[in-house]
Amino acid sequence: MGKIRIIILTEQNRQVLEKGYQTGKSHAFRKRCHVVLLKSEKRSSQEVSTILKMSEPSVNTWLDRYESEGILGLQTKKGRGRKPILNLETDSEVVKAAIKVERQRLTQTQDSISEQLNKEFSVKTLKRFLKSLSVDINVSENLQKVALILLFMTIKFSPSIS
Repeated sequence: MGKIRIIILTEQNRQVLEKGYQTGKSHAFRKRCHVVLLKSEKRSSQEVSTILKMSEPSVNTWLDRYESEGILGLQTKKGRGRKPILNLETDSEVVKAAIKVERQRLTQTQDSISEQLNKEFSVKTLKRFLKSLSVDINVSENLQKVALILLFMTIKFSPSIS
């Protein structure tokens, strides 16, 4: 049996890790916080891997990441997973124009957009993109409404200069 690697945590680091373990957004992040917390209790990597049902090298990899990058090292980095076929920044104008022309028949709309962008995708992908596009539009409209309300309130309630 090898030497047990011990992580020494300050009270502040322990609190941050416990909060991440309890309220982290993703299951993977919560599990990684749990790895560090268990290792700080002087447990072996084998014991931690058995408790969390992960491999021993994974336990040590996450400990390395925590030691080099801190709590941010336990988060999943950007760029992981499949890249989107349709992009909000580059493809939204083409999709909006095609939807205005053929609003009722998404199959024709999908064919038209596919030709223009030279990308292949399903009608389901188009529906998901339209959903995210509508959320983006609603957020920007709501922000404009809030800005107008705030502007109105500052004009209405500002003391008049005489």
